[in-house]
Amino acid sequence: MKGLQEIKSEIDQLVSSNGKTELEVVDALHKYYFNKAVTAEIKLYKKKKKKVAQITKDLKISHRRFYKILEDKKVEFTKYNKSKEEENEQKY
Repeated sequence: MKGLQEIKSEIDQLVSSNGKTELEVVDALHKYYFNKAVTAEIKLYKKKKKKVAQITKDLKISHRRFYKILEDKKVEFTKYNKSKEEENEQKY
């Protein structure tokens, strides 16, 4: 519980200095640490040391959200789009 009390006191300090609400401060911290984790995972993805399935499982996000993040950060990736015509051709 000592750790939680320290975190609470730091959040209170930030609230008093920034003039934001506690939820805004917590949300900003969440975004910061999430972006930090995503950046580290993208580095591993670029080096081909981790696959998308492993990354999305670690970050607890969907594949589509991860691909959207890659698009936003302009990282190259392979899209696998199969149309219905291609699926029918493979059956025959």
